[in-house]
Order: sequence, then structure tokens, then C-alpha cells
Amino acid sequence: MSKRVLSINIGGIGNLFIQQSSQVRRIATGIHKQPVQGAVAIQKLGLSGDEQADPTVHGGLNKAVYAYPSEHYAFWAMQRQAALKREEPLPPGSMGENLTLEGILESDVWVGDRLQIGGVLLEVTEPRQPCFKFNAKMGFSHASKMMVQAGNSGFYLRVVAPGSVSAGDAVTLLPGPRETSIAQINERRRKGRQRDLF
Repeated sequence: MSKRVLSINIGGIGNLFIQQSSQVRRIATGIHKQPVQGAVAIQKLGLSGDEQADPTVHGGLNKAVYAYPSEHYAFWAMQRQAALKREEPLPPGSMGENLTLEGILESDVWVGDRLQIGGVLLEVTEPRQPCFKFNAKMGFSHASKMMVQAGNSGFYLRVVAPGSVSAGDAVTLLPGPRETSIAQINERRRKGRQRDLF
């Protein structure tokens, strides 16, 4: 199967409204990503025009870019339909990812592997650890737990060589030392044996 960038997604800081007991809290978030057309510059701290609301858990050099496999979208559409009793489209970027990828799953990548996209070189650092904001984005309270149980976390990337990427660009997976896979970290987290990496 070919490996490629299906969509490039960016977003500014917006709001999520979260029900807590009898009150609704407004939380700042950068999870609302929208697909963009044309070439997008990727610098050391992420994509041009993209923002993160909480730099203590998102962004920084080791989590500059968040990639998510498009293959998981059918799973989330089914879960949302079951939880919300209605069908709603999930466009690329709905998981809060910068790069919606095709042909690269968590089981394919290891910490230290690199993704070559044209002149851009990205290095796999860790899987996503979903939080309450993902629950609010998905519209049901057990979405984060489901992401951990299913292991469909996506993964963060460090920018080794900056440049520009476009939707449709081919991705070449360059193996690293292959000591710890993203799937292995997800499995340890699922079993409660993996302390958070951040």
C-alpha cells in the first residue's frame, strides 16, 4: 500500500465547552484543525499557522507535529454514531492531527523511525496520550478511554529537517534503531504499566 499525506490540517486556538457537574466550563484548545490546500511550511516547532493552547502537553520540539492514520476514521465514525445516535461527518483533522496519513499505522512505526516527505524529515517520538479535550471534541465521555484501549493514538513527530509539505505527497518510512514501537507503548498504557512520558 502506498504511503502518503492525505491531508494537512492546521488551527488556531479556539474553545471547547465542557459540562462539569452543573456548570459549563470554557477551555482553550488547539484541537480544532481544518484541512488546508497547497504547500504548508513545517518549522522546528510545527506547521506554519498552527497553534497549541497548552504547550505543557502539546507542541515543543518533540511534539511539533501530530500525525494520525486515516484508517482509524471509520472506527471513530462508528463509535460516534453509537454514542450520539446520529451520523456526523468526520473530516480530516478531526482528531486534532496536523498530518492525516495513509498507509502508516502505529504498528508500523517505532520511536526513532523517520518519515521523509520531499525535503522534510520528521522523527517519531511518542504516541498521543488523549485527555478530556478529546472526549469533548468527539462528543462522548469515554472517547479517550477508547483511544487507549484500541491503540489508535497516532504519534508525535520531531522536525529533523524543515521544509514544505502538500496533501498527496508520498511518505517514505526510514527505520531507526527499532527498540520500542508505538504499538508497544500503547499496549503498556492499555495494561496500565506505562508511566506517562511527559
